[in-house]
Amino acid sequence: MGNFFHTPKPRKFSIPYRYFDPEKEAMQEREERIKSELGLSEKKEWSDPNYRPNIRGQFRRSLKSSKSIEDSKKKSAIRLILLIVILCLIFYLLLKF
Repeated sequence: MGNFFHTPKPRKFSIPYRYFDPEKEAMQEREERIKSELGLSEKKEWSDPNYRPNIRGQFRRSLKSSKSIEDSKKKSAIRLILLIVILCLIFYLLLKF
């Protein structure tokens, strides 16, 4: 009878870091800062100065695909309604005669 009124305590959210080493991260930041101060920067830059990522048309393309999905949903709904109407007519005619 005691378990009937038992309310469980909330569990604490705790995820241990798997791939994060704070010492290694701090060491890499120090190395990058020192290299940038000495002018030995090893950052990989894009070799072409006129490079622009091809993002411009991506949103339109995803919008078109979502429109085609909406169109297909509308078409399937129309087909379903027509099927139901036809079945109702057939059922009515069978009962009538």
